[in-house]
Amino acid sequence: MTKRNIVNGLLLIALGFFLFCGTPPPEHKLNYFDGDSLPTEKIRLSILYPSPGSLTSLIKLKERGIFGDENLEIVGIFHQDERTDYQRSLALAEEQNLGWIKFHRLTGNLTKDNLFQENELTPEFKKIVARSDGMIFFGGADIPPYIYGEKTNLLTSISTPIRHFLELSFVFHLLGGHQNNDFVPLLESHPYFPVLGICLGEQTLNVGTGGSMIQDIWSEKYDKNSLEDVLSLHENNWHYNPYSRLYPEKNLFRTNLHPIKLSPEGIFVREFGFSPQETPLICSSHHQAVDNLGKGMKVCATTLDENIIEAIQHENYRNVLGIQFHPEFPLLWDPEASFLFSPRDEKEFNPLETLKNSPPSFSFHKKIWSWFYESLKEFHQNKLKDQR
Repeated sequence: MTKRNIVNGLLLIALGFFLFCGTPPPEHKLNYFDGDSLPTEKIRLSILYPSPGSLTSLIKLKERGIFGDENLEIVGIFHQDERTDYQRSLALAEEQNLGWIKFHRLTGNLTKDNLFQENELTPEFKKIVARSDGMIFFGGADIPPYIYGEKTNLLTSISTPIRHFLELSFVFHLLGGHQNNDFVPLLESHPYFPVLGICLGEQTLNVGTGGSMIQDIWSEKYDKNSLEDVLSLHENNWHYNPYSRLYPEKNLFRTNLHPIKLSPEGIFVREFGFSPQETPLICSSHHQAVDNLGKGMKVCATTLDENIIEAIQHENYRNVLGIQFHPEFPLLWDPEASFLFSPRDEKEFNPLETLKNSPPSFSFHKKIWSWFYESLKEFHQNKLKDQR
């Protein structure tokens, strides 16, 4: 082999390594909020846990005209020590040429002992709130029970502690909590700042403000200790589809669509305009739930039997809402999606069609997103007025 061939071979190997491994993104793509000036016309939504799945959900909602418009800008917030590979999220934004999606990486020491007080990330939290028009906390893994003062149930799975440390501390800084009643929350200065917590996000709003968790719904609330026992419950009390775990080879619908009960004094009735007698279907995928309420939180929806809290809102900050269900899942909005629910089913069903055929389920889901985006826009416009 000639020297030239050897050199060419080495170059090809290097190129292959570059294409396979990629290179770290430029630093400016990870510190968006550190810029001296940001666009003022943009409605800026900060999201915690900007995984490819979280981003894809928001992208699909925007494409379908359900949430956002050309003025929407999303900033993904994450801690450098999280276990999630956010390189994939950056690659997603780059590959699809989504210039309206930005990222901001946080550093700083977070431990279970410094979450509910001023810490190294306090200045970052203040900066993010000052430069954002609202925030979403997305779904994910179980919160470590030692944070809310309980032993760890055998069915609790702790897999992403740094993510929880970041999000729980951020919630505490936003809303305050029973952990430190002398702490002045950031929303005291921004009382209409919109915050939406989805599934784990609702649980984070609750634990971050000093609440606690039911660590396993079926064993603790219904005394069921096997999936086979769960099948004896009414499907309204299934918070994911037990068949999907019993028969994984059949690729069944993993979540469950079940009705919820709306509180007469809650946001869904008082602001969204639904009746307390209406019971919209929601998409459920969880095994834990809110137990004792955090500081300032009140219940605005439950299961029909009232055993499980399905939504909470803040008593003082009207645009803070936590929901135990998933209105963001792309499968809910896809007219082509089809699934079997049980191994005995012969006919597949479409979740979107099911929502539309079960009023007010479809309009309920749409209203959540229209309310949240209108809240973002209103906050943005008022902030611009205050700056003039």
